[in-house]
Amino acid sequence: MHFHLFAATAWIGGSVFMFVLGVTLKNKKQQQEVYPHLGPIFGYFELVSLLLLLTTGISLILVNGLYDLLLSGDDSEVIGYLKTKLMIVVAVVIATALHFVIALKTNNKPRTPLENIVSRGSSLFIFFANIFILHYAVTIRSIL
Repeated sequence: MHFHLFAATAWIGGSVFMFVLGVTLKNKKQQQEVYPHLGPIFGYFELVSLLLLLTTGISLILVNGLYDLLLSGDDSEVIGYLKTKLMIVVAVVIATALHFVIALKTNNKPRTPLENIVSRGSSLFIFFANIFILHYAVTIRSIL
C-alpha cells in the first residue's frame, strides 16, 4: 500500500506541476527553453511512477481478493467504484502512451498542429482524470 501511495503522490504531483508550468509559461521562447530539458527527465520519472502504480495496484487487487469480485458480476458499491476507477486508469494509460510517443518524437523539433492538439489534450485529460482517480481511491479506501 505504501509503494502505491508513494507512486500516486509522484504521479499526481508531477501532473499538477506540469499543468501549472504549462499554464504559466505562455511565452513560446520560454517554453522552448524549458520543455526540451525538463520534459525527458519528467517523462521518465512519470513512466516509472505509472509502472509502479500499475504493478502495486494489480497487487492490491489480488491481495485483497478483489479480482474474483471484479469478474463475478458483484454489484456492490466498492466493486462499482473500483470498476469505474479502473476504466479511468485505462484511459489515462492510453492518453499517457499517446503523449509519450508524441513527446519522444518531437523533442527539440516542431510539432504539427495535430500533434500539438493531441499532446496538450492528453495532458489536460490526464490532469483532470487523476483527480477522479484520486476521488475513487479515497472513496474505496474509506469503505474498506
